Amino acid sequence: MSYDWKNVLIKPDDPIRNALGLIEKESLKIAMVVDDKLNLLGIVADGDIRRGLLNSLSIESPVAEVMNTRPLTAEYGTSRNELLRIMEKEQLMAIPLLKNGIVAGVETLQHSADIPIYHNPVFLMAGGFGTRLRPLTDNCPKPMLKVTDKPILEILINNFIKAGFINFYISTHYLPHMISDYFGDGSNWNVNIQYVHEKEPLGTGGALGLLPNNMPDLPLILVNGDIVTDVDFARVIHFHNKNNAEATICVRDYEYQIPYGVINGEGNKITDMEEKPVQQFFVNAGMYVIGKNILKSVSKNTYIDMPTLLENFINVDKGVMMFPVHEYWIDIGRLQDYKRAQSDRENLDL
Repeated sequence: MSYDWKNVLIKPDDPIRNALGLIEKESLKIAMVVDDKLNLLGIVADGDIRRGLLNSLSIESPVAEVMNTRPLTAEYGTSRNELLRIMEKEQLMAIPLLKNGIVAGVETLQHSADIPIYHNPVFLMAGGFGTRLRPLTDNCPKPMLKVTDKPILEILINNFIKAGFINFYISTHYLPHMISDYFGDGSNWNVNIQYVHEKEPLGTGGALGLLPNNMPDLPLILVNGDIVTDVDFARVIHFHNKNNAEATICVRDYEYQIPYGVINGEGNKITDMEEKPVQQFFVNAGMYVIGKNILKSVSKNTYIDMPTLLENFINVDKGVMMFPVHEYWIDIGRLQDYKRAQSDRENLDL
């Protein structure tokens, strides 16, 4: 086996945050929850964590609250061909190997060097004026502002490339030449880049109507071009396809603490008091997967933003799903966001 499986062992009372770190750092796709004698108590995969977040758990909750307590396992010494057959049949990314009930290894479906290629179109919205970042954007499109040594848009494209995506479309409006001159046709990154130009701003949804008709007939990923993230978009595509969704919206957990004691009552009678409660919401992360029916519904040169476009399908229950994002993510809309992204990239090795 190519990896040291002992690096992905975790205890049941450890926080979910620790499991996330192991899954992302070690590239084994799972964390194995064990007791002191290495008996397997459960496994935690990326999907288990996202389901926990949807159920209002936090990343500080114990990993025992999200682990799969009945994982499929195999005997240590089983041939790799047989393990691959099992994983492909059961649609597993990894399988724990046990010897007399004790964890003795893990096998993965794909090694980290075997990156699949995704032909799904990736549509990056880079036409905005970035007015809230003036004067930085007086002579530079916001997606071309550098975070340490690279433009925001290049960091975003590189993240897609690492996941195996090769077909990019960039929507431009403000100072378009600065974007097209920098990226060209994408050959310097070994990918394909094409441009659609908005003569007038069309909104995040309206720009879809400018895309060419000869794109691959696959779900399209649309991302605002001012986002810095390390989300694995291959996982988003997998989620979208698995759920047969018309659209998938990436959402981010957001908490707001009310700075006062909240009083509930019936008439003039107090029924409950809660001191400075914390409210939890899911907010739109500006990243979407769009199916062909939604894509075809957008007329050329029609202004519409993505929330309005998707509300039309949500209202008729057309399978709009949400995918919770726990990875690093920041929307660079204000100067303080830009400064924070600079600091994060320097300190977090993003």
